Amino acid sequence: MILTGDEISRRMGNDVRIDPYDERNLNPNSYNLSLHDEILTYEEVVLDMRKCNRVKRLTIPRDGLTLQPNKLYLGRTIERTETHNLVPMIEGRSSIGRLGLFVHVTAGFGDVGFCGFWTLEMFAVQPVRIYPGVSICQIFYHSVVGDISEYKKSGKYQDNHDIQPSLLFRELNPDAENEDSQMKLGFPV
Repeated sequence: MILTGDEISRRMGNDVRIDPYDERNLNPNSYNLSLHDEILTYEEVVLDMRKCNRVKRLTIPRDGLTLQPNKLYLGRTIERTETHNLVPMIEGRSSIGRLGLFVHVTAGFGDVGFCGFWTLEMFAVQPVRIYPGVSICQIFYHSVVGDISEYKKSGKYQDNHDIQPSLLFRELNPDAENEDSQMKLGFPV
């Protein structure tokens, strides 16, 4: 079952934490999350799952930034969330989707116990101008049936502080890359 907006509000500070929280962003069964003012793009022409791919950081100016089609952009939410005893999920807002901007291409599913900022995989069908602080997606919560095992503190995306490019290479080739290489690329681990 999906929690209603009233139930999200009731569980704030316990099972649900959203920081910063603004009651005006609460919907009938979700909460709107906002776009941070920085995004990343990959510098590689061909992305390699077994490698730590280089990224370039861009700042979204107040007057906006135009995203180009056929290019993946990684952003993040302004809000940091923390969820216990529920499954958090994000979806792009319908008003954003109707502009041809896909906000989380395949990664809208969170784990029970996830704490951090949400990395947004953004892809534009045609050129679209984005702005920092815009309500870009919505988080909603599913109840859980059965024993709960929370996402581990050592999870590769847990307690992040920035946009998180793919860390799949750690699973596929754990000895080839290390945390020092990620720090050199400009994002924390």
